[in-house]
This record gives sequence, structure tokens and C-alpha cells, in this order.
Amino acid sequence: MTNSIGTLMLAEAGEASARVADTLARNAPTAAALARHVAEVKPAAIVTCARGSSDHAATFAKYVLETLVGIPVSSAAPSVASVYAAPLRAEGVLMIAISQSGRSPDLLATIDRYRAAGAKVAVIVNDEASPMATRADWLFPIGAGPERSVAATKSFILSLAVIAEIAAVLGKDASLGEALDQLPAQLAAAFDLDWTPLTSTLADATNLFVLGRGYGLGIAQEAALKLKETCALHAEAFSSAEVRHGPMAIVGDRFPVIAFAGSGHDGDDVRSAMGDFAGRGACPLLADASGSGGTLPAIAAHPVIEPILMIQSFYRAAEALARTRGLDPDSPPHLRKVTETR
Repeated sequence: MTNSIGTLMLAEAGEASARVADTLARNAPTAAALARHVAEVKPAAIVTCARGSSDHAATFAKYVLETLVGIPVSSAAPSVASVYAAPLRAEGVLMIAISQSGRSPDLLATIDRYRAAGAKVAVIVNDEASPMATRADWLFPIGAGPERSVAATKSFILSLAVIAEIAAVLGKDASLGEALDQLPAQLAAAFDLDWTPLTSTLADATNLFVLGRGYGLGIAQEAALKLKETCALHAEAFSSAEVRHGPMAIVGDRFPVIAFAGSGHDGDDVRSAMGDFAGRGACPLLADASGSGGTLPAIAAHPVIEPILMIQSFYRAAEALARTRGLDPDSPPHLRKVTETR
């Protein structure tokens, strides 16, 4: 894909491939230290703490950590701490907090509440000078550098990479560790894939679904958010399992559906759902790492890595779509870079 207009979103998304190797190398000792703690303490549960794109990274973390490490993962509700100030019991809990800015008051309140209740906290954050970073028992800087576009891109990709690194070390998964070594080159290749069918199909769209499952659900959530904030498109993200429980009733003739299908069993269900939708006359836009003929090209890799590559391809397509629709993806209306929820 070529692009003659240098938006910040396009430039920043493209930087991820150049930064990921340094980020992973820098965080390797901290991941090893966290693994020693997990082996010794054997946490009963992991609780994630995040908002926005970082919460989509937390969805990715849930599936990766539960499948590779075997510890149940749930998501904290920040309002429990910031609005209700409710007491908690968190002995033996590991919290993983994820943020770009590390400054949202409700996330900080949640971390403080869990720490006071006995939890240990690993922080994945871009701003190492942030208040969240100072609360970390284990600090994982994502190393994205300044991100000036309102739409987070490289910070999301690097957060996913750090999560995959943590899972590989905690789960002693050598194959994932080896796959992470290939990630920089694969991200660069993914950024160059031709996703123009997405741009042409959605140029005049008003509503759509975005599907994923398992490892791919978090990037479906992220893609739906980016379509809202950069392209003014009403997009809803669903698991390919959940979409069958009611939402699929509105999918009919010419209704657009984007789907991210990995090469494994989680992707099989996504492919099945998209086959059903195509039979109803929908407009399917399928990124399929299995190589079985999706609308959008995708790179086959380790199952944990494939979603990271697909969201990189998506970011370039979303930037092009925003401009096609006459919008500036760097400055969406009514939004700002740091959202400080309370």
C-alpha cells in the first residue's frame, strides 16, 4: 500500500517494528524476575487494570496467560475503587496494570486499593515517569516513545509484545520466545500488506461488526475502537461465539463484517461465522492467517503472534480509510490524547 500523506498515525504505527526488539530485550530481566515470583508464590489469580486500548491489550493478556500459564485472569472494575471505595481482599493476587500515560486517576486508585489489600503489581506503561510507574513491583516500559496522534498504535502493539514476552517466560514456552525474535521483521512485513479492500468496502459504511475469538478478541475490540475514533464508523466488536447469541440477527444483505482469524482452532470458529454471514449476503472482510483465502492478507506465525501482526496491518488500512472518508485520523473530534477518568 502506498500513502503520500504523512499523518502521525501512519508514521507512528510504522515505528513499532523498529522499537520492539529493544523493548523485549530491555524487559527480559524483569520478566524473569516476575517468573521467579510466580513460581515461588503461585498466585491464585491475575487481575488486569486498564482502560481504552490498554484494556483491549488486557483482553489479549487474559487469553495468553490463561492458556500458557494456567492462572485465571479477570479484569478489575476501576469504579469499585474510584467511585464506591469498596474494600477488597487481594492476598496472593498479581495485578497487571497497562497504560500508555500511566496517569488516569481511577486506575491509580485501583492499583492503590489492590496494593493495600495485599496484591503485587506489574506495570506495563509507556511513560516511565508516570505515577503508575512508581507503583510497580515490576516495571515493564514499552518504549514506544512519544505518540502524538490521538489514536494509539505503536503503544498498543508494543504492549501486546510485552504481554507475549511475559507469557512466554512465565509459561516456559520456548516456541513463543523464538517467535518473538521474528516479530520485528514480521511487523514490517505486515505493515506493507495490501488491505485496500477494507478501505474501498467501508468508504461509505455506517455500521459494522468486528469479530475475533481467543487470542484475536482483543484486536477485534481495538479495531472497533479505532474505526469509531478515526473513521466516525459505528463498529461493534464481538467474539465469534457471542455474535451468534442475538447480534447476528441484524447481519444481512451488504452488512459489513471485519474478522480476524488465526491459524488455530480459535480461527476455525471465526471462519465458520464469516461463512454464515457471507451466505446471508453480508460484506465479509476476513483476515485469515491460515491461508485459506481470506479477503485480507495475513501472515502465519505462532498463534499468539498472529493477532499482533494483523492489528499492524489494520492500523495502516484504518488510517487510509479515515482519509478516504475526509477525516483527520490524528485529531478526532471531542477526543484528546490522555483521558483521565475518575
